[in-house]
Amino acid sequence: MNEIIKAFVKEQAELLISADSCCPEAKAVAQNWLAALGTDKEQEVSKKLLAELEEDIMPIDQLIDFAQSEAAIEVFGAEMAKEAAAHGKEIKAAGAIYCDCPACNAAAAILEKKAELLTR
Repeated sequence: MNEIIKAFVKEQAELLISADSCCPEAKAVAQNWLAALGTDKEQEVSKKLLAELEEDIMPIDQLIDFAQSEAAIEVFGAEMAKEAAAHGKEIKAAGAIYCDCPACNAAAAILEKKAELLTR
């Protein structure tokens, strides 16, 4: 992986870790990835980072479905759930594939560099 890609992914990993919307598992694997940079573990940990992000990133339809559910109303309240559903529909209409929260944005940016991350 070249230094420009490494710097970009490092920045996105730091954004991921700092995102309130990031799950603990993704934070941990991103922290492990940062710690492995420049070591013989970098490639192995890159694979783990990508696998975690592929599992965690929320497709837009899943976001909309959740926002319209009773569970979302319980978690966020009726008004916020309604706003989240409307927002999801709006960004889907504009072409969004994934949720646009800070964690999903960082995950999507890292996943866009998957091929480069897996290149030695």
